[in-house]
Amino acid sequence: MNAEWLTLFDGKTLRGWVVTDFAGAGEAKTSNEKLILQMGDTLTGVTWTNGALPTVDYEVSLEAMKIEGNDFFCALTFPVGESHCTWVIGGWGGGIVGLSSIDGMDASENETSKSLYFERNRWFHLRLTVQRDHIRASIDQETVIDADIKGRKISMRAGEIYKSQPFGFCTYQTTAALRNIKLRRLSP
Repeated sequence: MNAEWLTLFDGKTLRGWVVTDFAGAGEAKTSNEKLILQMGDTLTGVTWTNGALPTVDYEVSLEAMKIEGNDFFCALTFPVGESHCTWVIGGWGGGIVGLSSIDGMDASENETSKSLYFERNRWFHLRLTVQRDHIRASIDQETVIDADIKGRKISMRAGEIYKSQPFGFCTYQTTAALRNIKLRRLSP
């Protein structure tokens, strides 16, 4: 049986989060029940600090909106067993979705890469499921990633994105809003 959803963002404060120390970051703040990540020179983000989260057999649900900019409006860094990975939404000029990294290849290079269109000022429902040997992700209930990771090397892309570990969100030269961030444990 799956556990109840744990709310990770209360809509009012950054309680449980720290603004990630990216060079040239924009502001991260709350406004009208939303977590706003303002456009920076490069990355802007927040990282979870309010206790350990599961590393396998869990699911994350949230809504994200691109407000301004032309690159990723949501990159979710998350644990996968002993490693970490990032689900990039709207990268490489605004349209690439995928996981960075699998076997050393980032989201634009591996089999999880998809090209999608993300209009501005529209909420997208995102869901990520992490199991020991599988990662699934959906956008507006459409599966966009269904990756068998058994025997694969899961890692982070090189660069400051590492500062999002163990669990965090960031944008790249883009302003975005996040809300309804939740996590629940799944039965193995």
